[in-house]
Parts: sequence; structure tokens; C-alpha cells
Amino acid sequence: MNFLVGLTGGIGSGKSTVARLFSELGVRTIDTDLISHQLTQAGGAAIPAIRKSFGDALVDDKGALDRDAMRRLVFADPAEKRKLEAILHPLILALTKEQAALPSESPYTLIVVPLLFESGNYADWLDRTITVDCPDETQIARTTQRSKLSEAGVRAIMAQQLPRDERLRLADEVIRNDGPLEELKSQVVGLHRRLSVLAAESD
Repeated sequence: MNFLVGLTGGIGSGKSTVARLFSELGVRTIDTDLISHQLTQAGGAAIPAIRKSFGDALVDDKGALDRDAMRRLVFADPAEKRKLEAILHPLILALTKEQAALPSESPYTLIVVPLLFESGNYADWLDRTITVDCPDETQIARTTQRSKLSEAGVRAIMAQQLPRDERLRLADEVIRNDGPLEELKSQVVGLHRRLSVLAAESD
């Protein structure tokens, strides 16, 4: 049985960087954002249900989800957000479990889930959880620098995610990402060693 480790963190916390560092250490990584993109690209498995529930206006001329239009819709209306999640989350979870069940030489499998604790779909399935943590102001600064979002836009996204202290309370492991990259790498290497031991002991 594969030892499964969930990785989460708020927007701008550095989840992708941390996931890449684990991957460079030989850890098999499954990114649920990537699965979501695959499901909503042209010909993706979620497109028929999205078209049926939201209409043609939310599907672009290539047959893929119009992400900008959907983003505006779900941020304006929580009911629409729940409707989209009801389509995507079961499909994402099924594909994630399918990929995680495949044989691997990796000591454990890292599963990147931005809304890991919020979704409630992963708690009884993962062996260990990690949250990537940094101060709120760092999250805002990073996200506004890398995207077109304003500070208000980033704060609106953060308001829909669990508060920082709640993520820290729920996680088994914490990686602090408010210092230099070398410090982050050192934390990842140390945690990788511990998780490899835990995975071996669980066999």
C-alpha cells in the first residue's frame, strides 16, 4: 500500500515550489490542480456537466472551460461555486486515487491539494498532511507580483480559504516558507527523510 502525504497551503504560500523540491528528491507527486485543468480542457471529462449546469457561456470556442468567466461567477455567488465543486471534486478525487494506486518506486506519494482541509474529501484517506506556511502579508505580496490580481482580489481568495491558524492546527507537519530558498530546501530534505522512515515503518 502506498504511503500518502497531502500537501496544502494558502494562496501564495509556495506549495508549487515545495512540491517541486520533493519531486527533485524522487518523490512521486500528484497535483490536483493539474488534474482539474485536464478535466476542464477541451474534451475534458468535466466539460459536458459544466455545459449542462452553467450553459455554453462558460465554455470557450475551443470547448474548454472559460476560466476567467467561471472565476468571476463563483466569487460572486457561493451557490455557483458549490455547483462547480459538486462537478469537479468527485472527478478530481477519483483520478487522484487512481493515480495514487499505481505502483511506484517512490518511498511515498505526495498529493498537492490547495483546499485539502476545506474539501473534507481527503482526511480519512491520507496518512500524513503538510501545510506550507508564511505570513498573510507574504502571501499577498507574492500573489500580486506573479498574477494580475489586486490586493483586494487576493484577500477575497484568502477569505474563502481556511485561516492560517486553522491550517496549522490541522496539519501533521509544517514547512515555513518565509525565508531564503536554501532554508526551504533544508526543511524539505529533513521532512523527506522522516516521511521515508514513516512510510517504510508502515509497510
